[in-house]
Amino acid sequence: MLYREAGDFKTSYAADSQTFPIAFDRYRYWAVLAVAFLVVPFFVNDYWANAILVPFLIYAIAAIGLNILTGYCGQVSLGTGGFMAVGAFACYKLMTAFPDVSIVIHLILSGVITAAVGAAFGLPSLRIKGFYLAVATLAAQFFLVWLFNRVPWFYNYSASGQINAPERTVFGVPVTGPNTEAWAQYLICLVFVTVCAIIARNLTRGTQGRTWMSIRDMDIAAEIIGVNPLKAKLTAFAVSSFFVGIAGALFFAVYLGAVEVGEVFGIQKSFLVLFMIIIGGLGSIFGSFAGAAFLVILPVALKLVGVDLLGWPTDLVAHLQLVIIGALIMFFLIKEPHGLAQWWRVAKEKLRLWPFPY
Repeated sequence: MLYREAGDFKTSYAADSQTFPIAFDRYRYWAVLAVAFLVVPFFVNDYWANAILVPFLIYAIAAIGLNILTGYCGQVSLGTGGFMAVGAFACYKLMTAFPDVSIVIHLILSGVITAAVGAAFGLPSLRIKGFYLAVATLAAQFFLVWLFNRVPWFYNYSASGQINAPERTVFGVPVTGPNTEAWAQYLICLVFVTVCAIIARNLTRGTQGRTWMSIRDMDIAAEIIGVNPLKAKLTAFAVSSFFVGIAGALFFAVYLGAVEVGEVFGIQKSFLVLFMIIIGGLGSIFGSFAGAAFLVILPVALKLVGVDLLGWPTDLVAHLQLVIIGALIMFFLIKEPHGLAQWWRVAKEKLRLWPFPY
């Protein structure tokens, strides 16, 4: 009975077209942000930060990026892991080359560099689409991983081929390196995911978002009515890669601290982010968060139930996780292509009409 529009009047077009036109949605949004920024940092510990919160926030940024490209613009990509690797290595080179520059600037520049690389690899989308574009982005995934493994300059000629994040601080608080506190890791990731979500939300609701969706729905008709496919597709690749690059930089510098590109940013990472947006919902910012949360919490929940409570072998639980993910992907593709986000929209509509029949 709380979720109602009655009495919630709008007196201007701007008020009617805002992101959350219903007052209850706005209050809920600000309440979630208040808890995330003002409550969680005081209670988070190393386990919660490293097992759930930090990976969820980082994967949410990567899922938002891929959702812009695939969900909103309709360009299938299997190169997310490679573009995350670009962000990670760009951040590493910037951190080692410019040690006096803030880590925040390094993270943003890593996204910019990844956007340029993504736009370059997005050029084939002007001539190919669908399955062939997926194969082209898959080739980009393998090429980027090979490049970072084979060119010693990217890992500063280290004998092991591994890159390690130097310690950096924000306002005197370490956010990278071995001395980083769990709340500091959580907060810097939370700030970036909040800003990225706001930017993505406004982009997808504006002219640029409508341009992407017109290309997704029917690119020939969109070109006839004046949409430039070159600009639309390349901007989708660039914006998507920008978010994915920031996610890769955070994954390396803040979360892991040290990576080997072949093990961390392999093809499994690309499929993982793709599964997040399929389960969460294509063409939905909320779906990116829902899919990331689900696939981050699932292995933790299976370990607690299967290994700790039931005493099952670890390898059995790992295989069960793959079976569950595969079954869910088939279920959502067949029964609910819009994923968890559609279930959330239906639930809100039912709340708006309750107790009357839907």
